[in-house]
Amino acid sequence: MGEVVKRAYKYRFYPSPEQAELLGRTFGCVRLVYNRALEARTRAWVVDRQRTSYVQSSGWLTEWKRTDELAFLNEVSSVPLQQTLRHLQAGFVAFWDKRSRYPRFKSKRKSRVSAEFTRSAFRWRDGRLTLAKMSSPLDIVWSRPLPEGAEPSTVTVSRDAAGRWFVSILVEDPAVAPLPPV
Repeated sequence: MGEVVKRAYKYRFYPSPEQAELLGRTFGCVRLVYNRALEARTRAWVVDRQRTSYVQSSGWLTEWKRTDELAFLNEVSSVPLQQTLRHLQAGFVAFWDKRSRYPRFKSKRKSRVSAEFTRSAFRWRDGRLTLAKMSSPLDIVWSRPLPEGAEPSTVTVSRDAAGRWFVSILVEDPAVAPLPPV
């Protein structure tokens, strides 16, 4: 019997103009939330010598959404925004454990644009993937099939510098069998 392994399958997709516009806004909001949270956490450390948790930064996100200046954050799905705060928290944990450098700000030009959607932010039915706040499923080019009966747990949407769109689907794959000892 094999053990269960998480495996990601990456596919190219072609969004409609409405989907591309919503995903573009999502990418921008994810970058903005990440940079604002990093700035606030850095300020809290420099001024008060106080470490900030994910829960506190999530509270900041709620406050930011209530302001008139950042009300546009409500137009995109909240799940990628929460996920970027979780990624920032993981970056700080690695920094405090001396496994990596201090987290850096995301640049509009140089950073990889991506947004991660967890199970509550997408619908998977009959091999069709529909993201939160979208009315139609993504037009994915299935270059290879997903494992039989696979249920995605996380979906990451990204766009490269050439403007190509990709979706990475994370599934649990029970088909991995351990090799016999030598």
